Amino acid sequence: MFQKFLTTGPACRATDRARPELGGRPFASATQLQSYALRTRSIVVKNILIFSGSPRKGGNSDLLCDQFMAGASEAGHAVEKIWVHGQKIAPCLGCMHCQSHAGACVQNDGMADILQKMIAADVLVLASPVYFYSVSAQIKALIDRTVARYTEIKNKSMYYIITAADTDLSHMQRTIECFRGFAYCLEGAEEKGVVYGVGAWGKGDIKALPSMGQAFDMGKNV
Repeated sequence: MFQKFLTTGPACRATDRARPELGGRPFASATQLQSYALRTRSIVVKNILIFSGSPRKGGNSDLLCDQFMAGASEAGHAVEKIWVHGQKIAPCLGCMHCQSHAGACVQNDGMADILQKMIAADVLVLASPVYFYSVSAQIKALIDRTVARYTEIKNKSMYYIITAADTDLSHMQRTIECFRGFAYCLEGAEEKGVVYGVGAWGKGDIKALPSMGQAFDMGKNV
């Protein structure tokens, strides 16, 4: 688990502008003050891995991933976003070679490194546009390829992000169940939150919707 504890003293107040470690001098900037506040409050730094399943970089679900990442980064966590479409991830062949060869896949692509990151992460964020009330081909290929080492992906906090033109949340459950089905197969996985980016049809429509702020806040409160 990539966790570390920062417990070096009391939280810094906004009015507390002079500290002994600065020789009694005021903080030079708000950034310096914020950095001190982060260092001196007790936090658990989590390793967060975000999978953006949109085939469009800068698409609606991808933008929500950026918001989640920004919130988590502001809170002091270690965050990495992987744009799945930009990776070399072939569909699973169903050959089950991995099951008799210690998780090694016959397909020599980018999935081996990604699996290692998934195993090491504390938090997994899965994001996808809603296509025919299911997930994108990119994110489904990723999920299927975890079969090689899915038993090693344990005790993860799970967050889900979806975007759709449809505004009926009850219709979104079909897509979310794809993510939940994956989590059901992971030992100790726990769903922590869902961002419903509904009402977004065209690329960038999400920018005007409340889900942008919701994604940021969810990331900040991981």
